[in-house]
Amino acid sequence: MLSFGRFFSKQCIFKRCIFNRCMGIMAGTTLAMSAAADYSQHPLAAGFVDEMVQQHGFTAAEVNQLLSQAQKRQPILDAIARPAEKSKTWKEYRPIFIVPMRITNGVNFWNQHRNALARAEKEYGVPAEIIVSIIGVETNYGKNTGSWYVIDALSTLAFDYPPRAPFFRAELVNYLILTREQKHNPLEFKGSYAGAMGYGQFMPSSYRNFAVDFSGDGFTDIWNNPTDAIGSVANYFNKHGWQTGKAVVVPAKLTKARDTLLANESFNKVVPPSIKISEWKKAGVTPVAKVARTSPAIAIEFDGINGLEYWLGLQNFYTITRYNRSPMYAMAVYDLSLEIKQAMHNANKQTAGARH
Repeated sequence: MLSFGRFFSKQCIFKRCIFNRCMGIMAGTTLAMSAAADYSQHPLAAGFVDEMVQQHGFTAAEVNQLLSQAQKRQPILDAIARPAEKSKTWKEYRPIFIVPMRITNGVNFWNQHRNALARAEKEYGVPAEIIVSIIGVETNYGKNTGSWYVIDALSTLAFDYPPRAPFFRAELVNYLILTREQKHNPLEFKGSYAGAMGYGQFMPSSYRNFAVDFSGDGFTDIWNNPTDAIGSVANYFNKHGWQTGKAVVVPAKLTKARDTLLANESFNKVVPPSIKISEWKKAGVTPVAKVARTSPAIAIEFDGINGLEYWLGLQNFYTITRYNRSPMYAMAVYDLSLEIKQAMHNANKQTAGARH
């Protein structure tokens, strides 16, 4: 599951409404624009419709109707095709997320949803601070969930972005299925420019596989119901191998030349942990905190504020990377969770002291 942060402006949403209202009265140029935006007429649409009919029980009429209302969004194509910015170092990346306001908002979110977080921790074994941190990193606790229409985003990328069209086509399939399963209008939901949705930014396939109706109201609402979002994030982590009560990372130091370590093909690779701590120690990466020698881990190097730093990521670290493949993302989530937990502890301590 990936994070996406470029959102459609309110002005553009307003323009969508004006455009739709004008469709019936404008001629000539408007008809050409309409044809260009009508995905039911796209060369790849017939195959998609056949798939939805033959494999998923939709009617051709209903799929064509939805595709005819999905609009191509050039800004989405521009954003996803834009060359990646120069990679940030850890000392540049960390301050994006580990800031006082995000910590304060995390404490507030925890306090507001204390019961749901406690229940999720008990049922799924994922610490409350990790759940809060993920939601904080992804959407600033639901404040920035995205304002693109999901049907537009997924159709645009499924039909007009060849490099990843198969992925987004599958997500469009899942999106139409999930809206049918949940009995909701597929034209109404909004998300990121790549179709990630809700507090936790679930792609449609992740929604169908891992989202849960944690509030028990009959609708798995990750868009507007924090309780469902909390349960869904916890279930996602649980299903991706979170180990209850186990560490996430341990700090390490080098005991051999860095060049030797860089030559190790397993170093700095986010893969399922398979090399034991004892083996990493022999390779020159030695933990400086207590950890079982038999624990499998991945060895990571970060360019931090005080220079190069080394960490041994355990299974729980790898689990966080199932949300976003970047090791810096996983480390940011972990660091933010520690800050929120400490701030929560301090706030509870102050409250207890005031009572006495």
